Amino acid sequence: MPKKKTALTIEERLQQALVPAEEQPYEVPENWVWVRLGAIAEIVTGGTPSKKHPEYYGGNFPFYKPSDLDQGRLTYDASEYLSEEGKKVSRIIPKNSTAVCCIGSIGKCGYLMCEGTTNQQINSAIPKINSLCMYYYLCTENFVQNLLSMASATTIAIVNKSKMESCAFPLPPLSEQQRIVERIEELFAKLDEAKERLQEVADSFAVRKAAILHKAFTGELTKQWRCENGVSDESWEEKTIGEICSSLKYGTSKKSSDDGEVVVLRMGNLQNGEIDWSNLAYTSDEEDIKKYLLKSGDVLFNRTNSPELVGKTSIYRGEMPAIYAGYLIKLDYEKNIVVGDYLNYYLNSSKAKEYYMQVKTDGVSQSNINAKKIGEFEIPLPTLSEQHEIVRLIDDLLARERKAQQAAEQALASIDLMKKSILACAFRGELGTNKASEASALELLRQVLAEN
Repeated sequence: MPKKKTALTIEERLQQALVPAEEQPYEVPENWVWVRLGAIAEIVTGGTPSKKHPEYYGGNFPFYKPSDLDQGRLTYDASEYLSEEGKKVSRIIPKNSTAVCCIGSIGKCGYLMCEGTTNQQINSAIPKINSLCMYYYLCTENFVQNLLSMASATTIAIVNKSKMESCAFPLPPLSEQQRIVERIEELFAKLDEAKERLQEVADSFAVRKAAILHKAFTGELTKQWRCENGVSDESWEEKTIGEICSSLKYGTSKKSSDDGEVVVLRMGNLQNGEIDWSNLAYTSDEEDIKKYLLKSGDVLFNRTNSPELVGKTSIYRGEMPAIYAGYLIKLDYEKNIVVGDYLNYYLNSSKAKEYYMQVKTDGVSQSNINAKKIGEFEIPLPTLSEQHEIVRLIDDLLARERKAQQAAEQALASIDLMKKSILACAFRGELGTNKASEASALELLRQVLAEN
């Protein structure tokens, strides 16, 4: 008969739970200890109830997947739900557990606000200590790097249950765990408030741009200029695109290549009124180059795209030789009637987009606006000199708005870095919350081990 295994003593289990000095990532306060994650949390790998049983799905029990963990500290909603039958065949993860993605986006964490279950891409840590203290440490860069170092891969990197259990955790005394959580959440709340204001600035650029263009094309922006230059308010007139353009030319229908002599601009290269010179295609077809070669100042209209993007317009500034593809139309405008930049700005205005929505024809996944419809669109035209002034003012105002937007985006990025820094300091005992007089976390570890 095989010998019966002897149960380990508390001291033996304690030695297994502690991380040897040579494996400890960094120094922590003297009354903290480095432990294996598996000693202070039960690690559970999720699974997917068989899709052969549709009765398992469509209920109210959350079935979490990696994308759901983007909710972070407040992970509540799931992308799919199980029925009571599905719940019975699943491992239930209690609320206040930390779900960690261990395949694909390794290290992404979500704190479960209600009980649920997960798919097999997630390992959940069911805590035996302060649940939020555990969650916040599992969000640190140090833990994520530890987890990544444990990953094994054949076709895709994966961290299994036992590997996650062996990860190191800096265990503070129980009271210190609560103080750490309170300090983190206090600091994060202030950062989140600042982040919300900054996000509003970053997100409102499109609104502010639309307001600037509205003022420009109703004459409000240049009201003082007209007064100073003796230009009448009655000098504005309405003309159709067909009246200010000698022709509206469709681009080449021939297939482009990954290399060639000349760039072929496609609908993806028209971005925010300018040409985006990334993701380029090329041609060496001499006939097409001669027929469709662009000149600096040419305005390109995107006639076929998704419903929300059809009609986007950009101006070509001659950065490099280029022709244009068939989904685009070149507007050959009369330079003695309209300024190219003025036309470009107006065709990207809210008024123009409203028109596109009215006249577009919809296919299965794309919308189209033909040359006839473009030609019928009316635009307000001041004198050429006022058009130049309008373009100058728009350029100046939008440059300021972009600068404010970029500053907000940079500040947003710095907030995320600050959060990472706070977490790093928290689990080094550097937030000023640790009390050296408190009993060592070693006693807490003994208690946790004795209870399990």
